[in-house]
Amino acid sequence: MSSIEHKQQQVETLMRLAPVIPVVIIDNARDAVPMARALVAGGIPTIEVTLRTPAALDAIRAIAAEVEGAVVGAGTVLTIRDLEAARQAGARFAVSPGVSPKLLDAVDDSDVPLLPGAATASEVMTLLERGYRFLKFFPAVPAGGTKLLGAWASPLPQVRFCPTGGISLASAPDFLALPNVLCVGGSWLTPADKLAAGDWAGVELLAREAAGLRKV
Repeated sequence: MSSIEHKQQQVETLMRLAPVIPVVIIDNARDAVPMARALVAGGIPTIEVTLRTPAALDAIRAIAAEVEGAVVGAGTVLTIRDLEAARQAGARFAVSPGVSPKLLDAVDDSDVPLLPGAATASEVMTLLERGYRFLKFFPAVPAGGTKLLGAWASPLPQVRFCPTGGISLASAPDFLALPNVLCVGGSWLTPADKLAAGDWAGVELLAREAAGLRKV
């Protein structure tokens, strides 16, 4: 089995752990552990911490070290430096909004599996050529939403997606009903006001609602 095939299996496994992967923007690393514990308690083990704040890497490091049952990854991975920093922090996977040849080459040499972003059929085909069958569809709603994904199901039957961008608890079932969608990504599970207030019970409740969206 090639390295990319092995890493694709890892990505498929994490995409199937729960119907929603929370997309987390965290401003204070001290919130990372209680937030992650609340998500796991609510049935959401896969957690994407975006590299959009100075606290992100410390948050990933803390979750990886202290939260049993959590599968933490790094989102908004744009560069080779981002990928290596995520690996050193303990990220189990990486997510990118799109791809570049340099980033894909770096992933080939890394043990961190990538969930790469695509928004067009040409981008999907390019990633297929590199061995990627499990992709992030981003930005999901602005790029065409369920209609575009549904249209791709026939000509691109071997690809499975995690649509992310503009999805809510109310709209997630429409995406999850598609045959080529394994899970969705969403920021509604960890809203900034609940993180700021330390409302971990509220985060757990949102996680339980999301976990209840399982595909049939």
